[in-house]
Amino acid sequence: MKDLRDRLQDAGVHTLLAQFTDIHGVAKGKYVPLAHLDDLLTDGVGFSGPSIAGTGLPRTGPRSEYWARGNASTARALPWMPGYARVVCDGFVDNAPFEACPRQVLRRAIGRLAQHGWHLRTGIEPEFFLLKQEGGRWLPADDQDRLDKPSYDLKALPRQAEFLQGLHRCLEECQLDVLQLDHEDAQGQFEVNFGFDEALASADHLMLFKQAAHALAEARGMVFSMMPKPFANQPGSGMHFHASLWTGQRNNLSNVFVPHTPDGSVDNTALLSPIGQHFAAGVLAHSAALCAVAAPTVNSYKRLVVGESLSGTSWAPAYVAHGANNRTALIRTLHGRFEWRLPDASANPYLATAAMIAAGLDGVDRQLELPPACVDDLFQLSLTQIAQRGIAVLPQDLGAAIDALQTDRVVCDALGATLVEQFVHLKRDEHVAHARHVSDWELDRYARAY
Repeated sequence: MKDLRDRLQDAGVHTLLAQFTDIHGVAKGKYVPLAHLDDLLTDGVGFSGPSIAGTGLPRTGPRSEYWARGNASTARALPWMPGYARVVCDGFVDNAPFEACPRQVLRRAIGRLAQHGWHLRTGIEPEFFLLKQEGGRWLPADDQDRLDKPSYDLKALPRQAEFLQGLHRCLEECQLDVLQLDHEDAQGQFEVNFGFDEALASADHLMLFKQAAHALAEARGMVFSMMPKPFANQPGSGMHFHASLWTGQRNNLSNVFVPHTPDGSVDNTALLSPIGQHFAAGVLAHSAALCAVAAPTVNSYKRLVVGESLSGTSWAPAYVAHGANNRTALIRTLHGRFEWRLPDASANPYLATAAMIAAGLDGVDRQLELPPACVDDLFQLSLTQIAQRGIAVLPQDLGAAIDALQTDRVVCDALGATLVEQFVHLKRDEHVAHARHVSDWELDRYARAY
């Protein structure tokens, strides 16, 4: 601890940001003077448990206190906040790991993988919008970002170069491996790709990215948004997960998903090993329940539409299928890994990862077989053709996704009873509030009609 304190002090750090993540995937925490680093890493710092969304903790007694206990390996000085360093915390209650802490949920899932001798590596690809608000309307922050097809636009990128390069620089100084940044398929929409890392570290990185992006955008008069679908006539934001299982340690790692021939050599004609196929089949089999965690807002289902989208182009996979390098399927299979395309930008990375692990392991345990691969553009098929091929459709609203979650014992057991109870309660309320809200669209359509 003394070495860490000295290193942070030499970097000009005077205050620690003790950060944990709530059930919604939102960063929470408090400032702790560097002099109290030892306290943060041993006992942790205390919070009022019932004041944190999704804990379900009581207002009195020993279980009313939520302790955020820091992990020394996560301490990073924050370039956009000189003098401050973030320390990622796990939740503890009554001196035991709190079962409904999202990071503890993922730790449990990783522990199940370890029983097989495996660990999961993920590469998360967050998409996001840079917005502004004018006259009560939300608009892209860049007034010139108006192309009908803005993907990879090299005119818009330079106009946001200061923000994007500032974000890149800050993340790299925090030891994140930034692979690329690009303009996505909607006006005002961008994407950052990170290198693969251990599942827990990837989720930690995603939370650091969001904190940096929020601060850097706000400093430039913009709003950084990971709302899944801010504009009805534009594509929404996904947060795709590239996933692979590995075994071994450091210099002797082996990708469990890489297929091999009978003589032990790598099979370059196949994409996934039998274990990789079983794992992916489990993710497909539990897709309806996973939808609640990976697409957790009412707005998510403006993105996950079947049939014709108002935005024209859609990259959101509403059909439960897989295919080799097929971006219209829920799972895009690649050599030695797959891309899980269901999660959107509002997903809690810890819960989404933990739920995916549980579904995949169920596929391995039951040796589930993948259905036939889809080679067609699924967005070009009619709903009748989709049904004829026996392809299931994802839940089309948050209420249906919550129904599916509650009946899926595998996913519920992985998340834990406390978290599921809180999650279902919060999301039922969100679904009902949305259903009962009277929108401007309804007033425009009906106020004078009858």
